[in-house]
Amino acid sequence: MYSHDTFGLGHIRRSRAIANALVKSHDEISILIVSGSSLAGSFNFGGGIDFVRVPGVLKNEDGGYASADLRLDIEEVTALREGIIRQTAEIFRPDIFIADKEPAGFRGEILPTLIRLGAMGTHRILGIRDVLDEQAVLREEWHRKGAMRTLIEHYDDVLIYGVSAFHQPLAGVGLPPEIERRLVYTGYLERSVPAGPPAIRYPRSTKEPFLLVTAGGGGDGHDLIDWVIAAYESDPGLPLPAVIVFGPYMSRTQRRAFLDRIDGLPRVEAIAFDPKIERLMSRATGIVAMGGYNTFCEILSFDKPALLVPRARPRQEQTIRARRAAELGLVSVLEDPTESGAAARDPLAMAAALRRLADQPPPSSAALPGLLHGLSGVCAHIDPLLAGRTSPEPLRAGL
Repeated sequence: MYSHDTFGLGHIRRSRAIANALVKSHDEISILIVSGSSLAGSFNFGGGIDFVRVPGVLKNEDGGYASADLRLDIEEVTALREGIIRQTAEIFRPDIFIADKEPAGFRGEILPTLIRLGAMGTHRILGIRDVLDEQAVLREEWHRKGAMRTLIEHYDDVLIYGVSAFHQPLAGVGLPPEIERRLVYTGYLERSVPAGPPAIRYPRSTKEPFLLVTAGGGGDGHDLIDWVIAAYESDPGLPLPAVIVFGPYMSRTQRRAFLDRIDGLPRVEAIAFDPKIERLMSRATGIVAMGGYNTFCEILSFDKPALLVPRARPRQEQTIRARRAAELGLVSVLEDPTESGAAARDPLAMAAALRRLADQPPPSSAALPGLLHGLSGVCAHIDPLLAGRTSPEPLRAGL
């Protein structure tokens, strides 16, 4: 499995959920995840799963990329990542390869690997989330990057981790008929509470009904958290306390500034990061989040009333998902006016939305069948691909 992980936790968390489901379904397989996430080792993986970490890269505010740790320019880091990925594939010789979201990988880094895997007879799968971006933007991007050609020439199947009735992420891109026939909608990737004890000590508020506020990885979640804190500052009588999870990628400076404000709010507590955040989600009365794919899957899985405050830049992904989910009665939405050029956010607007959340019906009240069959759908697709496979040649050093 390939998870490029240039920003946030979405790709590695999605890859982990799929890998855990596959080894649970097939106790004879081994899964190797190639990831750029520095936090890959923080999560629980089932037996039979390991990962190879390639040098990390970071996304800059201007949309460009840079090396996360090494003192190398982005071309050198990409070449290093490309070589590690290709050599790992040549030694591991997988029967199946699953890439997350990017057909050619970060800056085309998996294209040589895809060609090599094709020569090995590996079945190559592209897995993408339910929403990517606006149709026109995605069409231009895919043609500019050569993603369409890569998809046509180097992939056998495309798994879409959603349902077509919710959204069709590749509609309007101009897929040829042979690719259309390869599209398989699996359903959303259902989540469960991780086994074992909690990874951290929970705040005292979690002993009573509470709202969980999560910013995902946290690298772009400061506006959401600022707005929630401002709501509790403006309306101290909010009925439910809030537990805020900053996310591991929020800067220390920003985190300290938020903690200084939270110190004066008896109904608000915060933690930095919880690798088993599903535990907190399962206990929460309601969830406030930005609307990324993994959080949306967890909201559906734990059937929690949710308020989504989507990010609209640099992609429309979260906004498209949030608006469609609200249209179907799965969640409520409060859009940030500053995302569309307004000068400020109204704390009382957020406070009113938080008050309504306590009485909001859960997603299951929308009665939409077939949403949460994603992991079983992936396993069902993989099952026949594994049937009849013989044991691979022993791995050899020095290749």
